[in-house]
Amino acid sequence: MKNTIYTLLTIIISQFANAQVVGVEKSINTIQAGVLGTWVNNEYRLTNEISLKSEFGMILGLRGCSDCKTEYLFAPTLSAEPRWYYNMNKRSSKGRIIKNNSANFVTLGFTYIPDWFVISNKSNTQVENQITIIPKWGIKRTISNSNFNYELGIGIGKRYYFDSRQWDTAADLLIRIGYTF
Repeated sequence: MKNTIYTLLTIIISQFANAQVVGVEKSINTIQAGVLGTWVNNEYRLTNEISLKSEFGMILGLRGCSDCKTEYLFAPTLSAEPRWYYNMNKRSSKGRIIKNNSANFVTLGFTYIPDWFVISNKSNTQVENQITIIPKWGIKRTISNSNFNYELGIGIGKRYYFDSRQWDTAADLLIRIGYTF
Protein backbone atom coordinates (compact mmCIF):
# COMPACT_ATOMS: atom_id res chain seq x y z
CA MET A 1 0.00 0.00 0.00
CA LYS A 2 2.84 2.39 0.90
CA ASN A 3 4.58 1.71 -2.39
CA THR A 4 1.36 2.39 -4.32
CA ILE A 5 0.86 5.76 -2.58
CA TYR A 6 4.49 6.75 -3.17
CA THR A 7 4.23 5.74 -6.81
CA LEU A 8 1.02 7.74 -7.32
CA LEU A 9 2.47 10.79 -5.57
CA THR A 10 5.63 10.58 -7.67
CA ILE A 11 3.58 10.42 -10.88
CA ILE A 12 1.37 13.37 -9.86
CA ILE A 13 4.31 15.54 -8.76
CA SER A 14 6.26 14.78 -11.93
CA GLN A 15 3.26 15.76 -14.06
CA PHE A 16 3.08 19.16 -12.35
CA ALA A 17 6.85 19.63 -12.53
CA ASN A 18 6.86 19.04 -16.30
CA ALA A 19 3.84 21.23 -17.01
CA GLN A 20 4.91 24.26 -19.04
CA VAL A 21 3.29 27.55 -18.19
CA VAL A 22 2.40 29.30 -21.41
CA GLY A 23 2.87 33.04 -21.22
CA VAL A 24 5.08 36.05 -21.54
CA GLU A 25 8.71 35.64 -20.43
CA LYS A 26 9.52 37.20 -17.04
CA SER A 27 12.18 39.56 -18.40
CA ILE A 28 14.15 39.56 -21.65
CA ASN A 29 16.82 41.90 -22.95
CA THR A 30 17.28 42.38 -26.69
CA ILE A 31 19.41 44.41 -29.08
CA GLN A 32 17.75 45.18 -32.43
CA ALA A 33 18.63 46.81 -35.73
CA GLY A 34 16.20 48.13 -38.27
CA VAL A 35 16.20 50.04 -41.52
CA LEU A 36 16.33 53.36 -39.67
CA GLY A 37 18.19 52.73 -36.44
CA THR A 38 19.37 50.52 -33.58
CA TRP A 39 17.80 49.85 -30.18
CA VAL A 40 18.44 48.17 -26.84
CA ASN A 41 15.31 47.07 -25.03
CA ASN A 42 13.83 45.13 -22.15
CA GLU A 43 10.47 43.37 -21.99
CA TYR A 44 9.14 42.82 -18.50
CA ARG A 45 6.14 40.60 -17.75
CA LEU A 46 3.16 42.37 -16.17
CA THR A 47 0.65 39.50 -16.60
CA ASN A 48 0.66 36.17 -18.42
CA GLU A 49 -0.24 37.91 -21.72
CA ILE A 50 0.99 41.49 -21.17
CA SER A 51 4.53 42.84 -21.05
CA LEU A 52 6.03 46.32 -20.80
CA LYS A 53 8.69 46.97 -23.43
CA SER A 54 11.07 49.84 -22.68
CA GLU A 55 13.89 50.82 -24.98
CA PHE A 56 16.64 53.28 -25.80
CA GLY A 57 17.80 53.72 -29.38
CA MET A 58 19.28 55.87 -32.09
CA ILE A 59 17.12 56.65 -35.12
CA LEU A 60 18.39 57.63 -38.54
CA GLY A 61 17.02 60.57 -40.48
CA LEU A 62 17.87 61.26 -44.12
CA ARG A 63 17.22 64.28 -46.32
CA GLY A 64 18.35 64.80 -49.86
CA CYS A 65 17.86 67.40 -52.56
CA SER A 66 18.91 67.78 -56.19
CA ASP A 67 21.42 70.61 -55.63
CA CYS A 68 22.88 69.61 -52.24
CA LYS A 69 24.67 66.78 -50.51
CA THR A 70 22.50 64.17 -48.77
CA GLU A 71 22.15 64.97 -45.09
CA TYR A 72 21.88 62.36 -42.37
CA LEU A 73 21.38 62.51 -38.63
CA PHE A 74 21.20 60.13 -35.70
CA ALA A 75 19.07 61.15 -32.73
CA PRO A 76 18.27 59.35 -29.46
CA THR A 77 14.84 57.89 -28.68
CA LEU A 78 13.20 56.58 -25.51
CA SER A 79 10.17 54.32 -25.84
CA ALA A 80 7.68 52.49 -23.65
CA GLU A 81 4.88 50.28 -24.83
CA PRO A 82 2.62 47.83 -23.05
CA ARG A 83 2.19 44.80 -25.34
CA TRP A 84 -0.69 42.34 -25.32
CA TYR A 85 0.42 39.01 -26.83
CA TYR A 86 -3.03 37.76 -27.71
CA ASN A 87 -2.27 34.44 -29.45
CA MET A 88 0.47 32.87 -27.35
CA ASN A 89 -1.77 30.04 -26.05
CA LYS A 90 -2.97 29.24 -29.57
CA ARG A 91 0.64 29.11 -30.89
CA SER A 92 1.70 26.86 -28.02
CA SER A 93 -1.23 24.47 -28.50
CA LYS A 94 -0.24 24.08 -32.18
CA GLY A 95 3.36 23.27 -31.19
CA ARG A 96 4.79 26.53 -32.53
CA ILE A 97 7.70 28.39 -30.93
CA ILE A 98 6.74 30.87 -28.18
CA LYS A 99 10.28 31.38 -26.87
CA ASN A 100 11.17 35.03 -26.13
CA ASN A 101 7.54 36.13 -26.60
CA SER A 102 7.12 34.84 -30.15
CA ALA A 103 3.52 35.78 -30.87
CA ASN A 104 1.26 38.42 -32.38
CA PHE A 105 0.76 41.57 -30.32
CA VAL A 106 -1.20 44.79 -30.05
CA THR A 107 0.38 47.78 -28.36
CA LEU A 108 0.08 51.49 -27.66
CA GLY A 109 3.58 52.84 -28.20
CA PHE A 110 4.93 56.02 -26.61
CA THR A 111 8.19 57.33 -28.09
CA TYR A 112 10.04 60.43 -26.94
CA ILE A 113 12.62 61.99 -29.26
CA PRO A 114 14.50 64.61 -27.22
CA ASP A 115 16.82 67.33 -28.48
CA TRP A 116 19.70 66.09 -26.32
CA PHE A 117 22.26 65.63 -29.06
CA VAL A 118 22.40 64.89 -32.77
CA ILE A 119 25.10 63.15 -34.79
CA SER A 120 25.04 64.60 -38.31
CA ASN A 121 27.16 65.45 -41.36
CA LYS A 122 25.79 69.01 -41.21
CA SER A 123 26.66 71.44 -38.42
CA ASN A 124 24.01 73.03 -36.19
CA THR A 125 21.47 70.28 -36.84
CA GLN A 126 18.71 69.93 -34.29
CA VAL A 127 15.70 67.72 -33.67
CA GLU A 128 12.60 69.26 -32.16
CA ASN A 129 11.48 67.70 -28.86
CA GLN A 130 8.59 65.41 -29.75
CA ILE A 131 6.50 62.51 -28.57
CA THR A 132 4.56 59.99 -30.62
CA ILE A 133 1.55 57.99 -29.45
CA ILE A 134 0.86 55.20 -31.91
CA PRO A 135 -1.36 52.13 -31.58
CA LYS A 136 0.29 49.24 -33.43
CA TRP A 137 -0.30 45.66 -34.48
CA GLY A 138 2.70 43.43 -34.95
CA ILE A 139 4.35 40.04 -34.82
CA LYS A 140 7.48 38.89 -33.03
CA ARG A 141 9.12 35.62 -34.00
CA THR A 142 12.15 33.66 -32.86
CA ILE A 143 14.20 32.35 -35.78
CA SER A 144 14.64 28.55 -35.65
CA ASN A 145 14.39 28.31 -31.85
CA SER A 146 17.61 30.39 -31.50
CA ASN A 147 18.13 33.70 -29.72
CA PHE A 148 17.73 35.62 -33.00
CA ASN A 149 14.36 37.19 -33.67
CA TYR A 150 12.50 39.59 -35.90
CA GLU A 151 9.60 41.98 -35.44
CA LEU A 152 7.21 43.36 -38.03
CA GLY A 153 4.39 45.79 -37.35
CA ILE A 154 2.41 48.80 -38.44
CA GLY A 155 0.54 51.64 -36.80
CA ILE A 156 -0.82 55.15 -37.31
CA GLY A 157 -1.14 57.69 -34.52
CA LYS A 158 -0.23 61.21 -33.45
CA ARG A 159 3.00 63.16 -32.95
CA TYR A 160 3.26 66.23 -30.71
CA TYR A 161 6.04 68.80 -31.16
CA PHE A 162 6.73 70.46 -27.81
CA ASP A 163 8.50 73.59 -29.07
CA SER A 164 5.94 74.55 -31.73
CA ARG A 165 2.99 73.05 -29.81
CA GLN A 166 1.60 71.29 -32.85
CA TRP A 167 0.03 67.88 -33.44
CA ASP A 168 0.71 65.89 -36.58
CA THR A 169 -0.22 62.47 -37.93
CA ALA A 170 2.55 59.88 -37.55
CA ALA A 171 3.06 56.36 -38.87
CA ASP A 172 5.26 53.59 -37.56
CA LEU A 173 6.51 50.79 -39.78
CA LEU A 174 8.27 48.27 -37.56
CA ILE A 175 10.91 46.15 -39.35
CA ARG A 176 13.66 44.89 -37.04
CA ILE A 177 15.96 41.94 -36.52
CA GLY A 178 17.58 41.30 -33.17
CA TYR A 179 19.29 39.08 -30.64
CA THR A 180 17.91 38.19 -27.21
CA PHE A 181 20.41 37.77 -24.37
